[in-house]
Amino acid sequence: MDFSRRDFLTTAAVGSMAIGLEAQEKGGQAPHDTAKVADLKPPAKPVIITKALGANSLDTAYDMLLDGTDTLDACIHVGQVQEDDPSDDSVGFGGLPNEEGVVELDACCMHGPTRRAGSVGGVRNVKHVAALSRAVMEHTGHVMLVGEGAERFAYAMGFPKENLLTERSRKIWMLWKQFNSNQDWWGPGIADPKWKGPGQAITLENRIKKLEDVAADLGIAPEYRLHAALVVLFPPMGTIHTSAVNAKGEMSGCTTTSGLAWKIPGRLGDSPIIGAGCYTDQDVGSAGATGSGEENIKVAGAHTIVENMRRGMSPQEAGLDALRRIARNHNNDMNRIKYLDMVYYILRKDGAYAGVSLWSGSVERPRRFAVMDGKGKRIEKTVALFQGTSMNWPPIPELTETK
Repeated sequence: MDFSRRDFLTTAAVGSMAIGLEAQEKGGQAPHDTAKVADLKPPAKPVIITKALGANSLDTAYDMLLDGTDTLDACIHVGQVQEDDPSDDSVGFGGLPNEEGVVELDACCMHGPTRRAGSVGGVRNVKHVAALSRAVMEHTGHVMLVGEGAERFAYAMGFPKENLLTERSRKIWMLWKQFNSNQDWWGPGIADPKWKGPGQAITLENRIKKLEDVAADLGIAPEYRLHAALVVLFPPMGTIHTSAVNAKGEMSGCTTTSGLAWKIPGRLGDSPIIGAGCYTDQDVGSAGATGSGEENIKVAGAHTIVENMRRGMSPQEAGLDALRRIARNHNNDMNRIKYLDMVYYILRKDGAYAGVSLWSGSVERPRRFAVMDGKGKRIEKTVALFQGTSMNWPPIPELTETK
């Protein structure tokens, strides 16, 4: 994920509260249709939906679907391309580590045709955790394996042991350790009734400049110094989810992540949680999430969305309803909600789809998702519950007026 100082200063201010109800282009799909589950028919051609970053591998995944490859294989392919990419520091190899400098990966998958699921969490030294979650599904009587047990299972299944921490990610971790390790995940979160927000105002430009200077001392390449400074100040919550349906109406979903940067070791977000980070029901549809994992767990977001579609909501309205539940958990207090972020990727059995987000993003960097169907591959903007851009957690003191 690339940043510029101008992008950040443009998006740091939170926009006003507004509900986005514009219809997405979904082949005539209205945002408030009332389709019945019994009436859902497979699409004429496959449909696959994922995070915008996953567009890199959609062509191959779509060809897999056209050739009759299982929908779960296509979903895992999209995730695995990102797991292999060291420049994607939120998934797999090169992912940003926990506060102790160790990369821990999470993933889950659901296979609609056989109604099975698999999940792994807190996995170290194994890169392809999306495929590992499928191995749990196919080769055990369990659904979830975590930590050391999941790692041992991976070796038994033939997955190689690999060092997931790249030199670039290690240097960024060292930058965090030297400059910002006192602003970590210890202490109360925004859900605590006594939470009061960030402290005294500072000049963000000066803080970024100091971080860039330390990054130079650590040997971080010039083109990565601003990125390193911003991920230290604002830990990314990168994840990739993919859902697919073929012309037979067979569905699958998969989510994979390296989790939240600088997290407390052992932390699991929503990505390995069936029903939160991913949920697929062969009769209805599939959904997954990226964003504030703790918040999504509390509303069982993916499951909630699929159940909303079962009751007749469109993909768009089903997702917006889950976002409203997140806001309601904080009494719609925008002083707290501005620190949250969430994007849902939603696909119904008939090929209708939606991408919805808690925040719209900035004009320069709107929230987006990728989709490929019979009309080709494209990037679309999400429909947002609130207009503006979230602020990352842990919070830094409010910015001064001198930007």
